Amino acid sequence: MTPFEIIVVPALSDNYIYIAHDTSNKTTLVVDPSEAAPVLNALKTRGWTLTHILNTHHHGDHIGGNKELIDKFNPTLIGPLSEESRIPNMHKMVKEGDKINVGGHEGLVFETPGHTHGHIAVWFKDSDALFCGDTLFALGCGRVFEGTMEQMWDSLKKLRSLPISTKIYCGHEYTLSNAKFAQDIDPKNAALQKRIRKFEAMRADGLPTIPTLLADELGTNPFLRADDASFAEGLGLNTKDPVAIFTETRSRKDNF
Repeated sequence: MTPFEIIVVPALSDNYIYIAHDTSNKTTLVVDPSEAAPVLNALKTRGWTLTHILNTHHHGDHIGGNKELIDKFNPTLIGPLSEESRIPNMHKMVKEGDKINVGGHEGLVFETPGHTHGHIAVWFKDSDALFCGDTLFALGCGRVFEGTMEQMWDSLKKLRSLPISTKIYCGHEYTLSNAKFAQDIDPKNAALQKRIRKFEAMRADGLPTIPTLLADELGTNPFLRADDASFAEGLGLNTKDPVAIFTETRSRKDNF
């Protein structure tokens, strides 16, 4: 099957909405529409009709455009079963290990609690695409609002285990902010320095830094390295417990 054509749609102050389109059967999926207007503009420009919406979690900056898009197109709304009471009008509710079919494209569902209790991520193998909302960012991860640090670390380990060719489509353009923290906490990482220079040039040209490759995140994203002995040593921590190391890293970022 031909991979999705995926476009990045900026919204609000720093959100990204994703539109995934199948050119052969005209299926069109919108991921985390924070607002409807930029989605409607992008669809009209391309002559596409919305068939599906995917919500990764219930926060308003990820579901704010749902109602207007549903009223206009009546698409199938897919979201996390455990947030059934927090996301109105869902047609299909999914949990860990479920597979969703979007125009013949199979998406594997991961429960990724931490940012919210019911957060999910969906991986479309045929498109090498992971829609992960506010769990994993370029050089960062989401704040732990509703879950626990242990849950968030477990969620990141799930996503980290995907093929290194996976493209990460996250919810926000936080990359340069994350880069400043990563550089502060991991100053000797040459691969990180190289990525930061690339991202700075992209943003200077007005380009999104997303998607990012999992292969590049593995050695440069501090939140994926809590079980890396050399990373823990660099933090000056006298523990081998990855949950403790992740917790300290997230705490430092929260107060950075």
